[in-house]
Amino acid sequence: MSLPEKMPPPSSSSSSACQNNHNIKISASILFAILLFLCAGAGYGEAQLTTTFYDEVCPCAVTIVRGVILDALQTDPRIAASLTRLHFHDCFVNGCDGSILLDNSSSPSSTIDSEKAAAANNNSARGFDVVDNIKTALETACPGIVSCADILAIAAEESVSLSGGPSWQVALGRRDSTTANRTAANEAIPAPSFTLDELKASFAAVGLDTTDLVALSGAHTFGRAQCQFFSDRLYDFNSTGSPDPTLNSTYLETLSALCPESGNGSVLADLDPTTPDGFDADYFSNLQVHYGLLQSDQELFSTSGADTVDIVNSYSANQSAFFESFVISMNKMGNISVLTGTEGEIRLNCSKVNEDSYGSSATLIAEY
Repeated sequence: MSLPEKMPPPSSSSSSACQNNHNIKISASILFAILLFLCAGAGYGEAQLTTTFYDEVCPCAVTIVRGVILDALQTDPRIAASLTRLHFHDCFVNGCDGSILLDNSSSPSSTIDSEKAAAANNNSARGFDVVDNIKTALETACPGIVSCADILAIAAEESVSLSGGPSWQVALGRRDSTTANRTAANEAIPAPSFTLDELKASFAAVGLDTTDLVALSGAHTFGRAQCQFFSDRLYDFNSTGSPDPTLNSTYLETLSALCPESGNGSVLADLDPTTPDGFDADYFSNLQVHYGLLQSDQELFSTSGADTVDIVNSYSANQSAFFESFVISMNKMGNISVLTGTEGEIRLNCSKVNEDSYGSSATLIAEY
């Protein structure tokens, strides 16, 4: 796949320019932090996300994220979909706070049960190494400024755009959680076997509607899924002893050969067999001919009388309409229960809270 570069990856000179600019702007950063602290104390702590949040204190943030992703894409065509999925799974669990990135840890003041071990993420969620590389690059250019939650939001947009999908200005200013919630991750992240009613309930629980459900499901236009997440559709759908009747018979044969009964459940299948690494509307066209890989995909079109059918048809016929709706829904999802102002922290290491990174509860003066 040819990668449509919106801008070239940052060179050493551009990274140096970012660093120099950051040094010039750091006094403004500290002043901003002081003013924000005072405002919070005066009852104005409900800060809002903004697309210009890092313009003064880390103007090269998006360029740096893009460069790391472009580099990763050279050897891992799946990484764009994987990074987008991390943002989804983060936002659905206690909001977009970077909690999915935290590792297990135990300290005198807190114990973290990592969301990475939740059913929807265990041996499935990936891209954590790329997030770490992004964080390292950002800490070099703009120490203590860009949150891990914002990294996920930027990485999702850049991944979609670099794969041929829409581009948009990401609202930023999220802060990072100091805890994770594995129990909530097991309950809140939609399962691949969900019915349409279950999907709607899961999305409604985080403030997203039916249009958001269909638009965001369109992210399954790129990436892979393991056989274990759909093999029941091939052999014993709903304990009937038969395949899922909504599965195209030709597609059933293809998937059965790839995922034999009692075979290796970790084998990968393309979520979109037409353009597996490109972001487009083919996902919806696939549903119309019953080529949805996951039950939760095909439910959008094959549930009798469902209001999602017309939306699928609309997006299949008009890719621009899909892209427009996807951007709107991504922005809505990216605003779920965000931490702002003086809430949370700006992690120095995305897999650890700062107390574990420092060995104390100290924080950076430049955090804001």
